Amino acid sequence: MFVQTLQFNCNCFIFVFLPVHIQKVIVNEGDYVFLKIRMCIINHLLPFWRLTSKTRVFELSSFKARTFQKINAQCFNKVNHLRSDTLCTGSEKKWQKPMGFDTGLKTYNSLTKGKEPLILAKEGIATWYSCGPTVYDDAHLGHACSYVRFDIVQRILTRVFGINVIHVMVITDIDDKIIKRASELNMSSTVLARLYEEEFKSDMAALKVLPPTVYMRVTENIPQIIAFIEGIINNQHAYATPKGSVYFDIKSIGSRYGKLMGGFVDSGGELGDTGDTDKRNARDFALWKASKPQEPFWESPWGKGRPGWHIECSTIASTVFGSQLDIHSGGIDLAFPHHENEIAQCEAYHQCAQWGNYFLHSGHLHLKGSEEKMSKSLKNFITIKDFFQTFSANEFRMFCLLTKYRSAIDYSDASMNEAKSVLSSISSFFSDAGAYMTGKLLCQSVDEGFLWERLAAAKVNVQTALTDDFDTPRAIDEIMGLIHHGNRQLQAVTKGGQSSRSPAVFGAILSYIEGFLDTVGVSVKENTCVPGESSHGTLPSVVEQLVSFRSQVRSYALATDELAPVLSDCSQLSEERKSQLKEHRKQQIREREPLLKACDVLRRDLAPLGINIKDRGNTSTWEIKEKRTELQKEEAN
Repeated sequence: MFVQTLQFNCNCFIFVFLPVHIQKVIVNEGDYVFLKIRMCIINHLLPFWRLTSKTRVFELSSFKARTFQKINAQCFNKVNHLRSDTLCTGSEKKWQKPMGFDTGLKTYNSLTKGKEPLILAKEGIATWYSCGPTVYDDAHLGHACSYVRFDIVQRILTRVFGINVIHVMVITDIDDKIIKRASELNMSSTVLARLYEEEFKSDMAALKVLPPTVYMRVTENIPQIIAFIEGIINNQHAYATPKGSVYFDIKSIGSRYGKLMGGFVDSGGELGDTGDTDKRNARDFALWKASKPQEPFWESPWGKGRPGWHIECSTIASTVFGSQLDIHSGGIDLAFPHHENEIAQCEAYHQCAQWGNYFLHSGHLHLKGSEEKMSKSLKNFITIKDFFQTFSANEFRMFCLLTKYRSAIDYSDASMNEAKSVLSSISSFFSDAGAYMTGKLLCQSVDEGFLWERLAAAKVNVQTALTDDFDTPRAIDEIMGLIHHGNRQLQAVTKGGQSSRSPAVFGAILSYIEGFLDTVGVSVKENTCVPGESSHGTLPSVVEQLVSFRSQVRSYALATDELAPVLSDCSQLSEERKSQLKEHRKQQIREREPLLKACDVLRRDLAPLGINIKDRGNTSTWEIKEKRTELQKEEAN
């Protein structure tokens, strides 16, 4: 029972005692307020309702809450199947556009299967819940892909659009898989969960995934979970069995179940539920599992047991955010049954028409040539630690940026090499533009006005792309287009001319690109690639001195060309003198050729170590790239 206050233009307040199964639908201001009431109690209520023309509302009069409770109890067992016509009508399954602050962004919402305006309950704040890991083994690239993609989305929201994301992630530290693995290893499930929780956090840090606002463990929220289950039972959407389990009654919410999947699917339960003959319906899923021998348990009103899978997320999200959530995220494989059941639980507990306003799902990661997602159960996974033996966090993040976050993505050497190539192009441009700005790269005159125009256009286009469902592939295309135009202006010349230089525009381009990449978590100037290594700033200084010395040696070796102008204008020289000069030049070339060869050998030998030297006439530029050599693979083996 609750009290609902209705207010109209006529300033008339009507306090109406309504049962939880009555759905109020206010059509338009001045129209009737239609109250959809369960068919089983209409005849009981009609004597107490009267239509008042002045206020144009239905008003409940001369009716006591105690009377209604008695009627409600009499009717409940008879018409349980009819409740889909009240709170659970098909029309209420439709997504309701939230009220609040319009961010100006559009995002794909799994609840509507389309792009919707992103409207937040509070201006500048997004409440965000995500399903974290079940910590019983090492995380793999399938996990990494989802977490990195949503890390990119959250970074964009925060750093581009100024939205403070309050992100809660649950750590599932009690589960069938954890119990089974702990038994196999002959160790406590709690110890096992803590070990792999720390491994997960370490992997996320290596991938440069920002931590959530707070991690919350399931085992530290058992009292809240029990209270949440009791609330669902009290609202008549769950039932306890004689064996001590509690199940959600899917039929009790009728057609409201299936907001993500569009209706009932073959199985709404967890693995292991189907064997319980006390379930009213095969689709009912466990909220509380009765204790089994040798398993961890907690005391509850229904006996010893532990939480089901889905209830943990509903409880923790509700504990932090209450009855309304802006954004819920996870891999597309969690949409059913997990997220579907979360929605059912929360709306049954809060008695609300819409709990989560936006559900964002990331696409599966597939191994190239396989249609199956990367999964531990399918034995087709690559752990994050194994991945780092070959590639870097920067490369994986660029791999994710090149596709939309909600698209399926193929993992292969070719796709990773594409990401490496993009990063290499960006790094080379930074090196060349930096050399131009410091006067080490000699170029023809730069069309400065054109580059300023291209920079302004790129800024607008990147912003537009990110506003449209965080379209990072389009944003990266704009960045690479800007780099292309910059490179076309950086055409090196062998001899230095007197043309004016335009370092400011290149400084602006570099600053913008670096800022964008930093926003999405990519570090252009990252010098090392192996986690744990640290140069403490020494390596760049050593390389600078080495390349400077090499450049001096190379300039000396190339100085033989200075005799060429003398030989080309030698009308005043005797034939004997001409012959002497030519012979002297040949001798210089022969003497200095080993120096040039040594310079070339040094350049080639440093390249596999991640130091890339580019010779431009008499000058040289350099950059440090991330090392990825076969030597690393051999050392790893």
